[in-house]
Amino acid sequence: MKKGKLFFKGFLEGFKKFSHAFATVVNFILLTIVYIVGVGITSLVAKLVGKKFLNLDKKRRPSYWEDKDLKKEPMENYYRQF
Repeated sequence: MKKGKLFFKGFLEGFKKFSHAFATVVNFILLTIVYIVGVGITSLVAKLVGKKFLNLDKKRRPSYWEDKDLKKEPMENYYRQF
């Protein structure tokens, strides 16, 4: 009886290690595919359209803040924004 118990204990421990390693590999593969599809396709579309998400000029500026031309809206436009 003791040998059987010891065998199953070792079997379960080995199976846990195998399943952990297998899950790590599968997660790495799936996350790599999701990253390539999500970021890669977004990058390609942005390059084709000419969209730049960051305004990185080569010239040196004292600040990266951009001035926005914000005009005062009538009070009614602030009530139901969504």
